[in-house]
Amino acid sequence: MAKKYETRSAFGAVAVAACVVELTGGAVPTEIQLVPAGEFRARDGRPVGVKAWRLDAASAARIIDAAARAVGDFVIDYEHQTLLSEENGLPAPAAGWYKKLEWREGVGLHAVDVRWTTRAKAHIEAGEYRYISPVLQYDGKTGVVLAVRMAALTNYPALDGHSDLAVRAAAKFQSTTQEENDVDRKQLIAMLGLADDAGDTQITEALASLKAKAATAEQKDTEIAGLKASAGTPDPAKFVPLATFESLKAEVAVLKSTQTTSEVGALVKQGLEDGKLLPVQEDWAKELGNKDIAALTSYLAKTPDIAALKGNQSGGSAPAGEGAEGLNGTELAVCKNLGISAEEYKKANKAD
Repeated sequence: MAKKYETRSAFGAVAVAACVVELTGGAVPTEIQLVPAGEFRARDGRPVGVKAWRLDAASAARIIDAAARAVGDFVIDYEHQTLLSEENGLPAPAAGWYKKLEWREGVGLHAVDVRWTTRAKAHIEAGEYRYISPVLQYDGKTGVVLAVRMAALTNYPALDGHSDLAVRAAAKFQSTTQEENDVDRKQLIAMLGLADDAGDTQITEALASLKAKAATAEQKDTEIAGLKASAGTPDPAKFVPLATFESLKAEVAVLKSTQTTSEVGALVKQGLEDGKLLPVQEDWAKELGNKDIAALTSYLAKTPDIAALKGNQSGGSAPAGEGAEGLNGTELAVCKNLGISAEEYKKANKAD
């Protein structure tokens, strides 16, 4: 079994391991074992704090799924130089790449699409590199392997004197990952306009609302596009020139005014005949009707008729015995109805 070196960070644990997967015989494999199945420990007693590292079909399935959804490939470098380059300043060339993982029951997790560089193939064929050393992330409470971050060609399967690689792996793949996740969450909360301490439920509800609004907007855009497409070129037969339209409006207004005037005249005439209007009210009634024919109609409906004003009792001539007062029959009837003398009536007309 391979010897493991591991460390913990504030966010979990990472182990740098050199599994006893020997690349000999001159054959360059396209499949390599990364993690053994079941429980395993290092020769020096690691891991600390848990019984053992563990990998089963269920945890392997999660690792395989995450790897499939990852954007890029996973690197195989030389001697974990990817983790050391920040300190020694040397380049970290790739020895190969892999993407597809496969679980083999009772054996372990394998990379099954390894693509080596020409240089790496030459090293392997010459026996200059013999072992595979993966970088693992695991649960610090249960020991379950959570991810395989990368791997390296190495000639130090025990990694004596290189345990600091585990610390570098923890810094690179634990702290960085957690920091990126925190930033993403904060950015998402800010974009959704939520409070800084918004929980998962609030975020989920806000996203659902945003999705619904987006769907509505998309539907409206589709409808608008359909209307634009169906509109096409306007049919001249269905429209009239603006000048013609304005002329028609003016004609309609005149006709309406004429009709109103005619209706008002008829109402006023009828009102006079029915004794609902005095002759002196004729002009007032016409002015009211032209402004608001409904108001005039309402007035005439509510006003009681004056029997003495209905028609002319003497055909417009002064009645016998009353003509000396200089009033005709209608005027005398008004005086009688109002209880005033002919002289008072004449004075009131002169004042008007």
